[in-house]
Amino acid sequence: MDILDIQNDLETEEMFEHHTIQVDLGQSPYRIDKFLLHRLPHTSRTKIQLAIENKFILVNNKPTKASYKVLPKDIIQIVLPTPPHPQKLLPENIPLNIVYEDDHLLIVYKPAGMVVHPGYNNWTGTLMNALVYYVNNLPAATCNHRPGLVHRIDKDTSGLLVIAKTEFTLIALAKQFFDHTIERTYYALVWGELNPKTGTVDISLNRSLSDRRIVAPYADATKGKRAVTHYQVIENLAYVSLIKCNLETGRTHQIRAHMQHIGHPIFGDATYGGKQLVKGQAFTKYKTFVENCWEIMPRQALHAYSLGFLHPVTKNRLFFEAPLPTDFQMVLDKWTKYAFYHQFP
Repeated sequence: MDILDIQNDLETEEMFEHHTIQVDLGQSPYRIDKFLLHRLPHTSRTKIQLAIENKFILVNNKPTKASYKVLPKDIIQIVLPTPPHPQKLLPENIPLNIVYEDDHLLIVYKPAGMVVHPGYNNWTGTLMNALVYYVNNLPAATCNHRPGLVHRIDKDTSGLLVIAKTEFTLIALAKQFFDHTIERTYYALVWGELNPKTGTVDISLNRSLSDRRIVAPYADATKGKRAVTHYQVIENLAYVSLIKCNLETGRTHQIRAHMQHIGHPIFGDATYGGKQLVKGQAFTKYKTFVENCWEIMPRQALHAYSLGFLHPVTKNRLFFEAPLPTDFQMVLDKWTKYAFYHQFP
């Protein structure tokens, strides 16, 4: 067996591993679910069968069945949630803001400042530590340190997340994310006045060659992963604008990197140019005003406002909204007053 390409996409919100396997010339006919069970470590037969049912596994570019018997030269393409991580996830009694819950899934509100899942230097105090304390036996089909998690938002971004409580729900939600059928809306306060007021940023993103902690745009699509953000201006407020963003894809830092790329970094985003002061009238007073805003909200002004998707079991369309958090709303109110008193349109 030759593994032509294994791309571990841990850094994207989809958090999938991608495999392409070419079957050996000497391979005798063998059920594909059993074949993959032997070839993929840390993968259960249930997980493989669910992936097949949800069309996550293709043979020669076509969906397959669990009963299909692989043949020599078959090309098998596989998309699965990422494999287990050796670090044990410790349950912690951390308060959760649960927006919705049933037997299959949870909708939780993550405050700014909380890390979603454990990682380097953040093995405790995360949303996942709180979830494994609250819900017994969350599905571990993602990673041991990310049970039930299909997507994520940055530490200093507030907003909504969906968490799977069963393996079936996890796989089904992962399929919706992978197909980009889940509706996600973010609110952001960005520097400057966007023109046009409605647009799309479609440029590939990948880790920066100069700083692996951030992502950078790549004009050559073969060097990055396609990232698409649709934006709409809600209100121009002097030197900043309140915008709404809808994600077509879910790359790491996507909105933050895209807004910087088009010259409108998110207000307060130190990583992507949002804490570089844009000079205004009466500069000394203006500088003090902006710094006061940063004291109120010492983070990027980005909020995961809404989440809509098809319930994997009931097939009902679910939609949830989370109002702007206090710090974001206070800064927005200050800019609204500033624009009014300085007679900005």
